[in-house]
Amino acid sequence: MFSEVYYLVRSKANGDYLTARSDRKANGYLLLFRENFDALSYLNTHAGELANRFAVESVAGSQIGPLLKRWGFSGVGIVSDPLLPKIEFLSHS
Repeated sequence: MFSEVYYLVRSKANGDYLTARSDRKANGYLLLFRENFDALSYLNTHAGELANRFAVESVAGSQIGPLLKRWGFSGVGIVSDPLLPKIEFLSHS
């Protein structure tokens, strides 16, 4: 996981990352995509009319831990199928 590159979706308006949340109070799980086109497919499929309000950025696997701590995320959700979507959730401790 540390040597891989992942792709994140981020709001152009306020800089927030796209997350999956179980409730409004939690910071949720940071959604990670293995390919740039997977992130774009996810946006176009599930938020087509809003897709232009988001940007896709890359991050090295070694930067994910510090990113989770800085933003206070509960963990990550690795999206394996952006169309369904199929997501594997991993908690951060």
